[in-house]
Amino acid sequence: MLLGSQLRRLREARGITREAAGYSIRASESKISRMELGRVSFKTRDVEDLLTLYGITDDTERNSLLSLAREANVAGWWHSYSDVLPSWFPTYVGLEGAASVIRAYEVQFVHGLLQTEAYARAVVRRGMEGASEADVERRVALRLERQKHLVSENAPDFHIVLDEAALRRPYGDREVMRGQLQHLIEFSERPNVRLQIMPFSFGGHSGESGAFTILSFPESDLSDVVYLEQLTSALYLDKPEDVAQYERALKELQRDSPGPDASRDLLRGLLQLS
Repeated sequence: MLLGSQLRRLREARGITREAAGYSIRASESKISRMELGRVSFKTRDVEDLLTLYGITDDTERNSLLSLAREANVAGWWHSYSDVLPSWFPTYVGLEGAASVIRAYEVQFVHGLLQTEAYARAVVRRGMEGASEADVERRVALRLERQKHLVSENAPDFHIVLDEAALRRPYGDREVMRGQLQHLIEFSERPNVRLQIMPFSFGGHSGESGAFTILSFPESDLSDVVYLEQLTSALYLDKPEDVAQYERALKELQRDSPGPDASRDLLRGLLQLS
């Protein structure tokens, strides 16, 4: 995505259309669009030809971008789990790992970054009915691997609003749910985590369209991305007007939900009742 955004910036600065750029590398206009959005891999020869078309002749600048192209084609650690992942999800895992700020609303279950191993196993089994135990365990292992990013040295800020429905809906037995609630209480005290609960008592709210995640990146060239998961696919929205609508919805959810301290008390209350 970083390389794609820089190539887009260079093309637009020269006033070159996507169609003309595609012609220069024997590709379609849609291929250039996918490259600039970071949706496809990069051939070094294509990047070299585009840089020449865009008038980039300085060796230092060219080598920097070509090095970025080589890095972009290196498979991430999550690709080893591709056999148990839907085709659209590896892209999300890569974006999540690159994000400096992750903001989300979840209603069906606890967000994957905050699930305990036992709770994750119950969720995966429900979502992969008929799958072998080995495949279930590999999916759980991937989820736990993703969570390491949240406690790493360069951990992102994670702002999450959980609907009370996600906490009331049982996955696994009583002990699994108790363990999950305790885990949320403990994680909510981490300095990079802001956890809020949208209670049933509030009534209707701005999360009416369902769960979503907004990813922000440290590179100024990269726009925010909204991730929407569907039953058989996922959407990645990065148009400013789309992102702005979801940002407004999340701000309203944060405003209307109890703050982190009150939300932690709500979690403690649910733990006592469980």
